[in-house]
Amino acid sequence: MRASVAAHLGSRQVARVVYGATIGLALIVALQDHPPTAGVMIGWLLGTAVAVSLAEVYSEVVGIETSERHRVTRRQWAGLRDDASAVAFGIAFPAVFFVLAAVGLLQVDDAFRWAKWSGLGLIGFYGFWAARFSGAPVRRALVQGALVALVGAALIALKSLLH
Repeated sequence: MRASVAAHLGSRQVARVVYGATIGLALIVALQDHPPTAGVMIGWLLGTAVAVSLAEVYSEVVGIETSERHRVTRRQWAGLRDDASAVAFGIAFPAVFFVLAAVGLLQVDDAFRWAKWSGLGLIGFYGFWAARFSGAPVRRALVQGALVALVGAALIALKSLLH
């Protein structure tokens, strides 16, 4: 398990998961004050994951074909698939908490709370490891992880101010 986590943290999919987690967090924050049912929230998270992933693939295909002047190769398709899957994972991950709510193990309000804080935690986790892998000492990496998580917290605060 440890080797697979290290391999993931060393991959370019980290950026895509963070991107997806930020989108998922924005959706959760936008819907929290007037929460839909757990089932509807699962559908919105999964639907958003699919839509954004397909948009990611399409935009990359257009970019490759216009800049490189050739059709996307089999090798490029593999990379696009991996990137889109990472974005989808980042967006869809909070659906786990709504599944727990749908089966009665959590209240919907608690699912929103867990989804929101897990998104912040995930973003901060990746910020910490980005700093550590670039040579920062633990203290500086903790600060970087916290600062990156503050971006998500700012989104939550902005939503609170506007509502």
